[in-house]
Amino acid sequence: MNKDTILEALARVGLPDGGTIVSRDMVRALHVEGDSVRFVLEVADPELARRMEPVRAAAEAVVAELPGVAKVSAVLTAHGPAKPQGGPPPAAGQGAAPSLKIGRHPTQNQGPAPVAGVDRIIAVGSGKGGVGKSTVATNLAVAMAREGRRVGLLDADIYGPSIPRMMGKEDRPKSPDGERIEPLHAHGVTFMSIGLMLEDNKPVIWRGPMLMGALQQLLGQTNWGELDTLIVDLPPGTGDVQLTLCQRFHLTGAVVVSTPQDVALLDARKALSMFETLKTPVLGLIENMSTYICPNCGHEAHLFGHGGVAAEAERLGLPFLAALPIDLDTRLAGDSGTPVAAGEGAMAESYRRLARRFIDGGMG
Repeated sequence: MNKDTILEALARVGLPDGGTIVSRDMVRALHVEGDSVRFVLEVADPELARRMEPVRAAAEAVVAELPGVAKVSAVLTAHGPAKPQGGPPPAAGQGAAPSLKIGRHPTQNQGPAPVAGVDRIIAVGSGKGGVGKSTVATNLAVAMAREGRRVGLLDADIYGPSIPRMMGKEDRPKSPDGERIEPLHAHGVTFMSIGLMLEDNKPVIWRGPMLMGALQQLLGQTNWGELDTLIVDLPPGTGDVQLTLCQRFHLTGAVVVSTPQDVALLDARKALSMFETLKTPVLGLIENMSTYICPNCGHEAHLFGHGGVAAEAERLGLPFLAALPIDLDTRLAGDSGTPVAAGEGAMAESYRRLARRFIDGGMG
């Protein structure tokens, strides 16, 4: 008898509105001492805890049936205050189900796991923020969709999610059973973001385990359908989200975005080193904000330097995938919710060529 055996048994205890006490991440403080088992069932508020007494009794009963168990103790607790009296709770299926908890503690799995229905996962990362990583990820996804691929886009930038604004849809996703999440669709892309699951203008103040758990939920509980490629927009840096993605999921590879300036390249090298350490293939480098062409006179200026990312790719023997300029239309398109790759023009063509590099190379 061990904790895994007990959790398997508890996974059979269903909830009135769908899901189980394990899939909803309600089991806490599970202890096994000899032939005695005790655990806590954590719910949202005291009112719900009172209604959950039959579930608590069922959980005790299913564990008591296991061989070698002589004593079981299950306790209900609430992690929040009682709900204010007033209107009825939201109906299931209207937005995220009230009991769908995002940011739970991560579950353990044995080695990297696939994502159901997804053939390839490509992470788009950067060493530092402000280099246009989310813009590149969004437009690459849209460009690949326009080339006939089935594409998903996951905004894993927990602290600064921007994909909903760039994709032009910020509806709250539905979760009819409180377990599976229905993603949104725009410009031919299936997408999901932590920003869609949280209250507006509320900062995310989470420790590492909650970040890791949120990423596992967004990848594993979203109904992605059948995808050729899932593009994951990572937060900047080399933190918990990157580690969780590389260690717990099967990645096809990673793309690193950087501006040509020396400071950005210094941080990009850290990201490259991280992917190497985690044995995640680097598919190539992209130089963003490579040049600026004046729309009035056509003068070309290199505001952040030029060619630094290409030189770094050559030094490391990695593919140099694209040099993308600073472009006002790209910024305006992202702010308006219609990525520039969804239209026509020079930038749309640049992203189309980038998408073809992935598709023709068997990476997308």
